[in-house]
Amino acid sequence: MPLWSKNYTTNQLIQNYCVGNDPILDLDLIKYDCLGSIAHCKGLLEAGILTQTEFDNLIEGLQKIIILANKGDFAITTQQEDCHTAMEEYLTQKYGETGKKIHTGRSRNDQVLTAIRLFEKEQIFETIQSVNKFVAVLEGFEIKFGAIPMAGFTHTRKGMPSSVSLWVKMWIASMNDNLTLLEATNKLIDQSPLGSAAGYGLPNILNINRETTAKAMDFDRVQETLYCQHSRGKFEATILHTLSQVMFDLNRLASDLILFSEESFGLFILPKEFCTGSSIMPQKHNPDCLELMRGKYHQITALEFQLKSMSANLISGYHRDLQLTKEPVLKGFDITLSSLAVITEVFGGLKVDLQKAEQMMTLELFATQEAYQLVLGGMSFREAYQIIGKKFSS
Repeated sequence: MPLWSKNYTTNQLIQNYCVGNDPILDLDLIKYDCLGSIAHCKGLLEAGILTQTEFDNLIEGLQKIIILANKGDFAITTQQEDCHTAMEEYLTQKYGETGKKIHTGRSRNDQVLTAIRLFEKEQIFETIQSVNKFVAVLEGFEIKFGAIPMAGFTHTRKGMPSSVSLWVKMWIASMNDNLTLLEATNKLIDQSPLGSAAGYGLPNILNINRETTAKAMDFDRVQETLYCQHSRGKFEATILHTLSQVMFDLNRLASDLILFSEESFGLFILPKEFCTGSSIMPQKHNPDCLELMRGKYHQITALEFQLKSMSANLISGYHRDLQLTKEPVLKGFDITLSSLAVITEVFGGLKVDLQKAEQMMTLELFATQEAYQLVLGGMSFREAYQIIGKKFSS
């Protein structure tokens, strides 16, 4: 039964509506809820609310839940609502009255915030690792193909001479900036909400040290009490904005690869293993993964807007609307990490057609250079511009 159960039975339609899909979403949060609960137990032990034996039993039970969850053997029912209730019921069934003590000095508000925050920190770290892996593949691609000349485009028309190296280094530089944003976002959210309860803290008589629990979870600092609830949605929107910057690059990169690997360009060779076919045209090899990657950027920006819109216009304190901020950030990490894995794989097999690249290096690409050669001979740029312009327009 829910942690808030009273002496009446909730209408089942209302119950299902309020629970939503939390029993499914929370399967991704069980581990982090247990880690937050382990830290909370340390605070309860230090405050004298748990005995050493009770503490040891609860830690054993929480570690067991993590093992079961990793195996897919820990279920959450609609009646339980979320991972918090499922976890407490498991501990109560296993340890009796000791299990009922674990919610002392805690609300579902700071409990879910703590679990989500721990999840977000780990996912940001994983995203940083994935971006670094992608950058390393790009650097290898630049070493292998960088010296090949390449036409530079403006307005989707050939403009000036370029090279594969210049093109690849653009993506490397942008990804490095994304790493800066990810690090900054991690620094922003590295605050422990545990102990803020429903947003207004705990009675002083409990004497639970928030610094102790924050340190146990490796948070950089304790978050100001009421700010914990205010930050819910705000931090998630910031995370999604940062992820959108990663996906913005992948969106533009996918567009380049789709165009430059198209038959009439043929500059890049996309392995057939990365393409799909047509149900009617036998000859087709379609860059579907790149087209989907291009589209997924818009999913991320929609999720960011959804979070910002959902979190606005609320007075201070907790509101049930904030339950809906959980899913967008879970989706955002899933989209970004899967896209980074795909683009890294693509660049591992991508090749450059040297012959096609050289064929694209036609004379008009050097028009600007010709104009400046006249300037170096003493001619004004405007006159040189007109002379070379007439040469290539005739």
